[in-house]
Amino acid sequence: MPTAQQFTYDPFDPAVMSDPLPYYRVLRDEHPVYYLEKWDTFALSRFSDIWSVLEINDGTFVASEGTLPAAAVLADHNDGPVPDPPLHPMPFHANFDAPIYDDVRRCAAAPFRPKSVSTLADRIRTLANERLDELLPRGRFDLTQEYGGIVAASVVCELVGLPGDLAADVLATVNAGSLAQPGSGVEVANARPGYLEYLTPIVADRRATNEPGALPIVDNLLAYRLPDGSTFTDMEAAVQMLGVFIGGTETVPKIVAHGLWELSRRPDQLAAVRADMDANVPVAREEMIRYCAPAQWFARTVRKPFTLHDTMIRPGQRIISLLASANRDEREYHDPDEFIWNRPIPRLLAFGRGQHFCLGAHLARLELAGMVTGWLKGVPGFRVDTAAASRPPSSFQWGWNNIPVQIQVEV
Repeated sequence: MPTAQQFTYDPFDPAVMSDPLPYYRVLRDEHPVYYLEKWDTFALSRFSDIWSVLEINDGTFVASEGTLPAAAVLADHNDGPVPDPPLHPMPFHANFDAPIYDDVRRCAAAPFRPKSVSTLADRIRTLANERLDELLPRGRFDLTQEYGGIVAASVVCELVGLPGDLAADVLATVNAGSLAQPGSGVEVANARPGYLEYLTPIVADRRATNEPGALPIVDNLLAYRLPDGSTFTDMEAAVQMLGVFIGGTETVPKIVAHGLWELSRRPDQLAAVRADMDANVPVAREEMIRYCAPAQWFARTVRKPFTLHDTMIRPGQRIISLLASANRDEREYHDPDEFIWNRPIPRLLAFGRGQHFCLGAHLARLELAGMVTGWLKGVPGFRVDTAAASRPPSSFQWGWNNIPVQIQVEV
């Protein structure tokens, strides 16, 4: 447990990567705007500060160096504002400010709007039930990977135009790309060739066949014109799909599995949720998101001077918004380190806020409700093998990658 007198925080420190929560508590209480000299970065840890900063959409904060820059990027200090990157080869659109960021994001948005997402409810239920039909006869399996992981990856495959039988391969590829090393963080760029092996052929095939309507994300990206009138290459269009490919695969399974584990540890809460699942699962889902969301932080690079708590942040410096700290902020939530299924949650930052609010939030909520409901209806009892559960150290996706369960059959 870090103490205020000898306190240091670094998201790439192995001790922090193993358990950041005690560090977040000290940051919130003692250092709400904490300067990391090595990275020329300020860590924001309080809910209200992050809520206010992320709603600013006037070009003050731009993800010019990525929303999740590796240590090698942060180690190179800037001497002024960082401009948008070159248009070609086009990096992931989150690195740009408006209008490019907003326009390219809009290309991928159609399947994730509430009306479109609602049409997937039956499909998600079917996928969850089919997966349980395969898993339950085995008696023992991994709740994160083999249940939630396969269902979520199957949905992603359908959204981007991949065959459903590739779901396990997609899940393994995304999991491998999210591994973090102490001192360096998640090297997303190094994992991209593996991701693009799936996505680039989809774009190339779509361009060649030119059949309208079937894959709106790909079609919109192929039709998009950059400000200079140019279009995306196949690989550039595929890169813009990485947010859907990665975000849609890795986060929801960890929340589902961890959330069900927390309910199983509290039989009274589990019984309360089961009593009226149609009404109660959507309520419990929000607490699962708050308590179990694995994403730790996202970064922005400052383009205009900004002052917070009497601290001046200069253009070229960075901020990291510790969303996982905000989820445990005592100033926002009563007894935040306790899981309370029906806790009032008037505000939530797990999906971000403002310009970069998670595109898939509506779909994620639908998947969470569908998978949790399917599990509670189809599984009378289960026991988590706590000794075999695994939560690998990470600077970013600090979640339960593996939660082995044993099904308990009613007699």
